Amino acid sequence: MEVSQRGQKIQPSPIRKLKPYADDAIKKGIHVYFINIGQPDIPTPQPVMEAFHNYREEVLSYGPAQGSLELRQAVAEYFQSYGIPLTPENIIITIGGSEAIHFSFSAIADPGQEIVIPEPFYTNYNGYATFADVKIVPLTLRVDDGFRLPSQDEIEARIAPQTRALLLCSPNNPTGTVYTPEEIERVVTVVKKHDLFLIGDEVYKEFVYDGGTHKSILEFDEIKDRVIVVDSISKRFSCCGARIGAVVTRNEEVYQAVLKFAQARLCPPSVEQEAALAAYRMGMEYFEPVREEYQKRRDILYEGLKDIPGIVIQKPQGAFYIIVKLPIKDAEHFVLWMLTDFQLDKETVMVAPAQGFYCSLGKGKDEVRIAYVLKEKDLRRAIVVFKAGLEKYLSLFP
Repeated sequence: MEVSQRGQKIQPSPIRKLKPYADDAIKKGIHVYFINIGQPDIPTPQPVMEAFHNYREEVLSYGPAQGSLELRQAVAEYFQSYGIPLTPENIIITIGGSEAIHFSFSAIADPGQEIVIPEPFYTNYNGYATFADVKIVPLTLRVDDGFRLPSQDEIEARIAPQTRALLLCSPNNPTGTVYTPEEIERVVTVVKKHDLFLIGDEVYKEFVYDGGTHKSILEFDEIKDRVIVVDSISKRFSCCGARIGAVVTRNEEVYQAVLKFAQARLCPPSVEQEAALAAYRMGMEYFEPVREEYQKRRDILYEGLKDIPGIVIQKPQGAFYIIVKLPIKDAEHFVLWMLTDFQLDKETVMVAPAQGFYCSLGKGKDEVRIAYVLKEKDLRRAIVVFKAGLEKYLSLFP
């Protein structure tokens, strides 16, 4: 007997699939610096932890399928602080941003239809497209120009009769690119012209550096009926394990479709919603020191890597990731070798091969994604170990 085609086709996580090799290295007494995954070491805010500790309900009962009214109101007020008018009736709380992606794909596209996404992209888009049985059409971007969006004509060349939507992630995971208002307007023009939905993955919106600002697709009133934003507290409040996200839409038909999906899975977790509510009630002042810390880490990583001979690197404008092109042939082989055959004073580094962030075959084979999620001391040491490992690798596999 065979499992389903869906089960056979779904992509293994390029971020997690090499983790057993890291576990083996740790068993051998080697310290691994994990800069392969977006797991911040910024402490989860104390009000969030207190919400967990202080939860006193006698029964963990079902809640509303769309999430608690209090939390939806808090999320609406959060967007209102950016000048984006929303109500709780525009928001459905999901089990992490991942479920928000799955629900969004499933609400707007039927099996076999297409969603255009600039690549490299967050690798789990591939998985959720497989779940929804929709096809991702890649719009391939380049590291040498900082992964900027191409011309309107190049974007429109990806549009076909079966296209249902475009998706933009800004600030971008995995590249760190922040799209300019002009770039987003380019996409908005295409969406209007071809009667498409526009999905925005904006979970890193607080993390924009060098005085830059984030432009939400919710700010474009001319397409407000075709905009869907997927959201999450995971990175915003360093709460990756809480699994609270949201679908945000002003389109009533989309809302009702997503609500039915939410009803089918019953409800998001009760205690975590209380924790998320505590997070949103902290106010916007929480973000400035966190943003400053990530910008400092960005600068440390960029300065530490830019002098590697043969590297192609652009300074990220946001999020906490960078994709770099290395003078190697096979990034996955390099990452694996770092875990199995290399150590510097009983230390090594794990990064993510970038090929899994593309869906175009052969793309990203010589690129890696690095997440600057470690405190300064550990990040500086990780850079030293990484560079020593790369130098040794190139001497063995020129």
